[in-house]
Amino acid sequence: MRQLYTLGIRLYSAGIRVAAHFGHQKARQMTRGWRTWRQAVEGIDPERPTAWFHASSLGEFEQARPVLEAYRSAHPDHQVMVTFFSPSGYEVRKNYPLADAICYLPPDTPKNVRALLDATRPDIAFFVKYDFWYNYLGELRRRNVATYLFSSIFRPGQYFFKPWGKWFLRQLGLCYRYLFVQNEESLQLLKTHGIAHCSLAGDTRYDRVQQIATAAEGDKVAEGFLQGYNGKVLVCGSTWPPDEQLLARLRESKEWFPERVILAPHQIHEEHLQQIERLFPDSVRYSAIKDSKDPRDFTDRKVLIIDNIGLLSKLYRYADVAYIGGGFGVGIHNILEAVAYGKPVVFGPNWHKFQEAHDILELGGGMTVDEHPDVSFLRKLFTDEEVYRVASDACLKLMQRNLGSTDIILKTIEK
Repeated sequence: MRQLYTLGIRLYSAGIRVAAHFGHQKARQMTRGWRTWRQAVEGIDPERPTAWFHASSLGEFEQARPVLEAYRSAHPDHQVMVTFFSPSGYEVRKNYPLADAICYLPPDTPKNVRALLDATRPDIAFFVKYDFWYNYLGELRRRNVATYLFSSIFRPGQYFFKPWGKWFLRQLGLCYRYLFVQNEESLQLLKTHGIAHCSLAGDTRYDRVQQIATAAEGDKVAEGFLQGYNGKVLVCGSTWPPDEQLLARLRESKEWFPERVILAPHQIHEEHLQQIERLFPDSVRYSAIKDSKDPRDFTDRKVLIIDNIGLLSKLYRYADVAYIGGGFGVGIHNILEAVAYGKPVVFGPNWHKFQEAHDILELGGGMTVDEHPDVSFLRKLFTDEEVYRVASDACLKLMQRNLGSTDIILKTIEK
């Protein structure tokens, strides 16, 4: 089975290289990273203790940050190496100051695995959520490197629990010293299948978004856009075209929509920004206000388009309600960044794989929408103070009952 798995990795890597050859931007970034990882880890001294944190993309890295930073604080003499699979993580966090080395993870072939581990010799390794690279995991086990998985979620439909997935389930049990899961269902599923070295620790993203909300400063451009406006504000985060089209239809229907909107699309390439501007003709780009000599030139604009990366988490402070994108695609993006501020959340129909979405809906701190949504609850959020207070309190309640995952993980691994 391992040989078939490795063959699959080789074929996948070849496909990425072909895509790069034909100009696919993310594929080019990945293949460039595969070629240059050795230079990136030159700062790691293999004779010193090293902790390795691997995150698939930016979202998983933000989950890893509380654990990474707590570990670094507890072990200031240890080096930290961070690897990413996706450009969405590496390109945004390649200059993260608390890591001694940051690089793309070389493809999971035996040769690459040995090369990376020989060069860095990690003493402990952390993987986030569900990024399973079996050659890396197997080699870490053979080298007796303590390896942990945290903020993970398991479901009966995953390949581990299929009749043909027994090899993968066995690797799951053998290669991790300990697994920290997000919910009780995951815990019982693992134990039912013979994996006992696991426990319920929750989701470290709660700790991370609380850090962000506590430390975040205001944004002058957003405050300038809202200056003199005393009405309600909708902040739309990580939106995709189907989200934006729905929002435009809701606005045009005049049945419900706030007068001011801050919209941060998931992709900020020029074509997408122009599509948004066509949907919202009275919009203005963040960069236009920032570069303007007189921001009063834009006082007639009603929609602020965020055309940069890294601001969204602190922009939720200006929301009355937050719309979270991605729910008309593979799944919703991070709702917790808004929930941390006590902001009720709205998201599309593909939310079922996200524990926090289940929890916020159960508590009454949010709602889902489809292509033809019932907006009566949305209208109440903006017009009924008691309805809004209950929803906001539900968000804060969810935060408070889920903080502390990082402490649970650190106390367990330090035993």
